[in-house]
Amino acid sequence: MQAFLKGSASISTKTVAAKEKSAAGSSGESKRTKPIPWVEKYRPKNVDEVAFQDEVVAVLKKSLEGADLPNLLFYGPPGTGKTSTILAAARELFGPDLFRQRVLELNASDERGIQVIREKVKAFAQLTASGSRSDGKMCPPFKIVILDEADSMTSAAQAALRRTMEKESKTTRFCLICNYISRIIEPLTSRCSKFRFKPLSDSIQQQRLLDVSEKEHVKISNEAVSYLVKVSEGDLRKAITFLQSATRLMGGKEITEKIITEIAGVIPKETIDELLLGCQSGSFEKLETLAKNLINEGFAVAQLINQLHDTVVESEDYSDKQKSAIVEKLAEVDKCLADGADEFLQLMSLCALVMQQLTQNT
Repeated sequence: MQAFLKGSASISTKTVAAKEKSAAGSSGESKRTKPIPWVEKYRPKNVDEVAFQDEVVAVLKKSLEGADLPNLLFYGPPGTGKTSTILAAARELFGPDLFRQRVLELNASDERGIQVIREKVKAFAQLTASGSRSDGKMCPPFKIVILDEADSMTSAAQAALRRTMEKESKTTRFCLICNYISRIIEPLTSRCSKFRFKPLSDSIQQQRLLDVSEKEHVKISNEAVSYLVKVSEGDLRKAITFLQSATRLMGGKEITEKIITEIAGVIPKETIDELLLGCQSGSFEKLETLAKNLINEGFAVAQLINQLHDTVVESEDYSDKQKSAIVEKLAEVDKCLADGADEFLQLMSLCALVMQQLTQNT
């Protein structure tokens, strides 16, 4: 009887061990194949990988070689690599071990009122930077505070920051990141080295997108890549996100311009041409139907304004007087939409003016 129990006990321990092994194996596999958005996966890991921003890269390389780092102010359009650049530089400066201790990153999603600047940022800035890198490389004697989307901070919070920047200059460097430098108060801009991040050129964007496509085994034609660059308007982050969405949608098939148009929310050229033809017809009822269809199909009027602007300006069918009147109305409608006006009413107002301009000479 005891032999039988021993045997069953040994079998049960074996099965438990096997289960544990299989569980460990499955967890290991899940760790290996953890899905990451491509934007994060292909974010520059070091300063050399940053594309097209030569002046910033040159300054940061000097600081990596041992020179001191000034307070920085990065400004420019979204998706041009501002946050990626400073994070890559901080990782190279401090190494993976000290990065968490030496860098404080506050984004627009965090609370960054005057109280936080006075308490959290000031307390972090007053800490003495100590410790050496585990790999033996030289570690700078300062910390970095990154304030992303700094243009959304209140003037009072920015004013509280300027004194901290001065007082803690021995132990802390600040990097302010924003889209609009005009929203940063003058005392802060004068304390920083300013760097404008240029919108990425089409050729640079195309090269990056082709590299990502190759690594992810995505089938995409050169025409589709060019169209993707055009749709994303210099924002590489947006372009990579669109590429990933299109890949998931197609499931291994080739990505075409039509798919990118669908994903990016771009209004098809045929729809815009149809709307302009409706304006030329002079029929208000027809125009109203076209406008309702456009809204009901889920297209954004703000997107229509952008595309209509390019179509009208580049067209040779309209006189300069007609173009100026239409573009002025586009600006007025864009302002009203930004203030929260009704999309359908603004679209009808715009279409009525376009119809007036196109039919008055006929």
